[in-house]
Amino acid sequence: MKSLLGIAAIAAAVLQLTAAINLDVNNTDSVKAAARTIAYGLQSFYRNNETSTAVTAVGTFPEPLYWWEAGAVWGGMVDYWAYTNDTSYNAVTSQAMMAQVGPDMNYMPPAYFSSLGNDDQAFWCLAVLSAQEYGFPVPQGQKSTVWLDLAEAVWNTQVPRWDTTSCGGGLKWQIFEANKGYSYKNSISNGGLFQISARLARYTGNQTYVEWAEKTWDWMSAIGLISPNYEVYDGSDSTINCTQLDHTTWTYNPAMLIYGTAMLANYTNQQVWKDRTEGLLTSIEKSFFSPYQNATSIMYEAACEPYNTCDNDQYSFKAYLARWMAKAAVVYPSITDNVRKYLSASAQAAAGACTGGDNKQACGQKWYVGGYDGVTGVGQELSAMETIQSLLLLNGNPPVPQHEANVTVRNVPVTSEFPLVPMVTRGPNSASPPGSVSGGVPSSSPSAGANSRSRALFLACSPWTIVIVGVLGILLWH
Repeated sequence: MKSLLGIAAIAAAVLQLTAAINLDVNNTDSVKAAARTIAYGLQSFYRNNETSTAVTAVGTFPEPLYWWEAGAVWGGMVDYWAYTNDTSYNAVTSQAMMAQVGPDMNYMPPAYFSSLGNDDQAFWCLAVLSAQEYGFPVPQGQKSTVWLDLAEAVWNTQVPRWDTTSCGGGLKWQIFEANKGYSYKNSISNGGLFQISARLARYTGNQTYVEWAEKTWDWMSAIGLISPNYEVYDGSDSTINCTQLDHTTWTYNPAMLIYGTAMLANYTNQQVWKDRTEGLLTSIEKSFFSPYQNATSIMYEAACEPYNTCDNDQYSFKAYLARWMAKAAVVYPSITDNVRKYLSASAQAAAGACTGGDNKQACGQKWYVGGYDGVTGVGQELSAMETIQSLLLLNGNPPVPQHEANVTVRNVPVTSEFPLVPMVTRGPNSASPPGSVSGGVPSSSPSAGANSRSRALFLACSPWTIVIVGVLGILLWH
């Protein structure tokens, strides 16, 4: 009986390693099938469209996930539709994106004022920008320009928040002065404004957007958030006039920028934007791929994955790197070969990590361990889906973002003054761990070099090592 139990344990471990989602990265049908499987897994976490859901919660995910991540998910679902032509989730995606627009149609719902950041608002804006660029169906009863209207409304609320009282400019992380993190000026908030401006510039043909993209990039470079080698650091603080930086590097910061630079390279044909796109990609390749010699070209979150310190926000960050690397390659094809190399390896590894849960298809976080690491959730599912579906942009005939020249830029409303004071203080408490998108002011996190784990420790944690140790244990037992 003891031998049978031991054999069963080994079989279960091996089954986990071999039940991964089938993926041929060079086969369109295989990629679509894998993306479809993971999209279903991702949507299984969504429950806030049930009849019992409060109106303010429709389109969001339950705590501990923050409001911004729902916007990121729906942006991923817009892309899923555009890449696969699968309309299964269009209705729920449209409902979610319209449910959170807020009373002023600018993605500032009062229920979330207590933790509302410029980056949070940007993620919802980027979702509807994709809807506009790809021609996502307009909800019944809405204007044909609703997606563009929403995107421009967000831009028109963010520009007046540009703060010249410290650091020579820049957006603060949090929108409202009462919120924790209000003094923090970070890359993801300013990068969000940069990408929104770049995409609106290409879509509308209006030079005002180009000017704001240039202004944002120049400011980020001037204070050191973008280094001469295109590393992108997390942020600084207005209380010290941005004289010191948090040098933590997260995947989503350069990801946010690279799609903006690629859009401007496409639109302006200026060498400076081509150079910046290529510089960012080189930095990304060095910082966020190949954590070990036997994990070549596989994406990882360097600031937290090796230390098991990633939080719910950070579990999803790889999704945005895959998303915007692939999109950048579509509008700036010179980088396609490199992007394909890294995303193909990462997609294959991500599929191999989707062996968890009762159905053996839940996706894990660490793609480089050779199987499921036991940590799953919305962020992990989104990251795997985005990375796998991104291959559809790199093989064959990808959907190219549309553009319509000479759409008028709406005037910046003079009533939106800095700083803003929230009308209400409802919503989740701002208390995320350091480095998160919505919560306490990010402080220095362990860098990729701090407490680095050796390859030996990596092998010790490998699922194959666990199986081997199990076999040895059984033999010794007898």
